[in-house]
Amino acid sequence: MAYFHLRLQPPRLSFPHDASEKEMEAMNRHADYWREKASAGTAIAVGPVFDADGAWGMAVIEVEDEAAAQAVADNDPLILAGLGFQFRVSPMPSLILRP
Repeated sequence: MAYFHLRLQPPRLSFPHDASEKEMEAMNRHADYWREKASAGTAIAVGPVFDADGAWGMAVIEVEDEAAAQAVADNDPLILAGLGFQFRVSPMPSLILRP
């Protein structure tokens, strides 16, 4: 198994403060998707990050390989909705976990 960091970039810097109803519906499906991934043990940590450059989402996942990590990203409802969200998938060669 391998670890990956997924960075979800929103379609604009002002998101989520000006999210449309369609985007919020997709965000709800997105949250459900990641809750399922966490329950299944794939997602280790998932959540929004608010920094000076705007909000973005992150996930740390454990999957077989990079292709599996990309598949997790590609099947996120936000990506499938075609609303301009994009994932960047990066391998994590090691990870220290609390016991």
